[in-house]
Amino acid sequence: MRFSNFPKIIKRYLAHLPKDDYPVLDTFTFVSCWLGFSFDQSLDTMRSLFFRLNSRDISRDISTFSKASKHRDIGVFVKLFERLQADIKHQASSQDKLSLFPLDSTIVTLTSKLLWQQEYHQVKLFADTDNERGIIDGVQIHFGQVHDSEYGDETIASTPQNGVAIMERGFSSSERVQTLLKKENQYFVLRIKNNSTINIKENGTYEVWSGKLQVQVRLVTFSDLKTRTEFRFVTNLPESGELAYTNEEIGEIYRRRWQIELLWKFLKMHLKLSHLITKNTNGIRIQIYACLICYFLLQLVEVPSEIGNKLLDKLRYLQAFMCEKISYVHWFNELVFNG
Repeated sequence: MRFSNFPKIIKRYLAHLPKDDYPVLDTFTFVSCWLGFSFDQSLDTMRSLFFRLNSRDISRDISTFSKASKHRDIGVFVKLFERLQADIKHQASSQDKLSLFPLDSTIVTLTSKLLWQQEYHQVKLFADTDNERGIIDGVQIHFGQVHDSEYGDETIASTPQNGVAIMERGFSSSERVQTLLKKENQYFVLRIKNNSTINIKENGTYEVWSGKLQVQVRLVTFSDLKTRTEFRFVTNLPESGELAYTNEEIGEIYRRRWQIELLWKFLKMHLKLSHLITKNTNGIRIQIYACLICYFLLQLVEVPSEIGNKLLDKLRYLQAFMCEKISYVHWFNELVFNG
């Protein structure tokens, strides 16, 4: 493969997976199927992948795969995700300024009647991201109707030291702000709801509250004249000192929240996050982690400069070579065991 480190990456992260732990569908092949489905732009269904496998020397039964997706421990995917995450964090260059971590949730609608019978009509994925360094953290998966104000604490807690969590109004609550203000060297910029009560103090600070809980915090406001919309942000970023941030800089920080929306868009459009194919909660968790693992692998892949450096450029480059290999499952086998 011309000027790419993809073979080396696959060997590094998949070669340790057992090839003989199950008599019919070993862990290596099971993981390869899930990653291959997420990567392969020519596949709409897992049945299409298994048709390729069975037609070209890898005989596997899709019913066995379905049972494995329902019953096998998700741990192998979580560990692979965490290993990739740790390596990307390690190679990420240190920055003098604070790292920005937009965080949010995205909803994927569930269409299976089997899940509806359990009153699960959607799954919500929480995460934060540092897109500049390719980091995803704070992953939480919740089934059913959940609100950001009630969940997401684990995702917020994943914000690293000297990081800034950037949050939309759905995460706004006086209790959450009060908790965040107690943290040292962890910062936040949170857009609050328009119906929050604001009271200016004699010393120039503000009290913000919803309900009975009052919180004294720095308040920054902006107005969009075109849409006639007011934006209210609360933050613990200092106004003075070496780490001082102006109101305008805080407004620019909040604009970076859009990076998490770009992450959701890429995962849904190109790695099949919006196309959940299993009919059970364990399988859905596996597919979500497979999608995130593929995202990390793309972060590590290097391709010729003339191809481009965007993740979509890398994915299309891999797809062009995969077409010579029948499927990613065939390709992974070749790279790990015959390369």
